[in-house]
Amino acid sequence: MKIADLKADVLRISDIYAREHSIDRDRDWALLKLQEELGELTKEHLNLSGRARGKPDAEALADEAADVLGMLLIYCERAGIDIETAMQRKWLKWLEPEALKAEA
Repeated sequence: MKIADLKADVLRISDIYAREHSIDRDRDWALLKLQEELGELTKEHLNLSGRARGKPDAEALADEAADVLGMLLIYCERAGIDIETAMQRKWLKWLEPEALKAEA
């Protein structure tokens, strides 16, 4: 799955959610929701590692990770961030031949 396709689907779902709940999803809202979802991911991580009350649930951890990614994609759209370009510039450049030569 390509990031652009995933982002398009996530934004469609977010549009439905916003209509049903009358939510204005501006950039601030998206960032706050991203933080909320990161907190929920952290809670599930702590449950799985035995450092919090709650039943360990690997599926819940995966679901929260999906929520974080979804909200990150929504935030990027609201903030005008081309995440694919940013990932190429920040991370994937290290897989280019010159970077791999410097590593050897």
